[in-house]
Amino acid sequence: MTSVTNINQVLEGHVGLDLACIDRLYLNAYVPNLQVAGQVVTFLTAHLGFPMPSPTLLEKIGNRFRREVKAFAAENDIPILQLKKPDRTRFDDRKLDHVRPHLEQAERDGRFGVVAIVTAQEFQWVFSAKKRTPRPGMARFEFVKEERRVGMYYFYVLDPEFGPGFIKICTYFPYPAKVWCNGHEWAKRQAARAGIDFSELANGFASCGDPAALQSICDRFGPADVQAFFDRWTAVIPTPFTDVDKEAGYFWEISMRQVEVSRTLVFDDPRRARLFFESLVSDNVGVGRPHEVHAVFGRSRRGPTTKQPFSTRIFNPGTEVRMDFRYKNSRVKQYLKEGRALRIETVINKPKDIGVLARLEHLPELVERARGVNDRLLMIERAGQGCAIGSALFERIHQPYACEGQRTGALRFGDQRAMALAGSLCLVVHAVR
Repeated sequence: MTSVTNINQVLEGHVGLDLACIDRLYLNAYVPNLQVAGQVVTFLTAHLGFPMPSPTLLEKIGNRFRREVKAFAAENDIPILQLKKPDRTRFDDRKLDHVRPHLEQAERDGRFGVVAIVTAQEFQWVFSAKKRTPRPGMARFEFVKEERRVGMYYFYVLDPEFGPGFIKICTYFPYPAKVWCNGHEWAKRQAARAGIDFSELANGFASCGDPAALQSICDRFGPADVQAFFDRWTAVIPTPFTDVDKEAGYFWEISMRQVEVSRTLVFDDPRRARLFFESLVSDNVGVGRPHEVHAVFGRSRRGPTTKQPFSTRIFNPGTEVRMDFRYKNSRVKQYLKEGRALRIETVINKPKDIGVLARLEHLPELVERARGVNDRLLMIERAGQGCAIGSALFERIHQPYACEGQRTGALRFGDQRAMALAGSLCLVVHAVR
């Protein structure tokens, strides 16, 4: 196999598929008018009609929600999986590992719906009631928001549009929720419906008969698809809010918590991939330096106000080498996927860091900026390796060379006079031309 000298030679002649797509989405679901204490009082009195805002009322809503979840699971023969409590010597059980057999079975059966419910204890910001009674015989409560370890329900679903996903709902007021889905899985199902021939890569595509059509599908993914996923399943699973609550405006809205936007370049020959990527990593260990981060993210650096340190992290999980660097609350990952594809992935954990609002409606703007980050990183890496001397040119310089019967001497690299001559020629050659 012909040796490959730099990234440009690989990307210009050995990429079978180049695809930009949204990857994983992790979203917040919150009730906008249940965020401060006064709104809690209004919910209990003006909306529910109780004369006094008591924490007992919130407890009743939570207990009703728990009973409905258990009844829903029993009626539909859905397993409820209880995770073990973590201790100081062991990490939390991975929820997906427990659910994966149920998802795989549903895939084999072609059955869409809730496949499992996972219960867990996690820290969430919820309302607590503090008794503020000036005199005996009187009851007055103040609602304060604090972080507490509370019960959570994970509703894992197999969706006809997205495949595997989940909706997580807290059992304590104001019932914050989370949504998880995957843009690549959505694109696979849309491509199959459109009759596009493709082969799968883990969480991606390995090849495609019509790359332009596939890219068009990925570009089409937007807020409406995510909102449809959420609406579809909150109409199926039990929720703490009734239809009356929803009509009165007490229901969840979605904002972006973590968005992964990827660019995947699949090599036509996997044999090139490993050495190429290791070379790419060694040449870009400084990509996390301030001036490089500034160029990649296209954002100003404000010194102490940038929370994350400027650094590059290279680590080796198993047999794969990975590289990432951070900017504020976000980061860029670069790794070799399944030994045959270069994956560049920008992970935005706080949309404000790149000047985007967090509401779901701003997802297209965030994706556009994250794709720009991926493209600029690749451009900088190509420019850096574009300065490297190719093997053929190096041979011409440091070995004797014959041209039209005229033999010339070699310029030995490392020789001070040879290097001085080469440097001086670089300074004046433009004048000669």
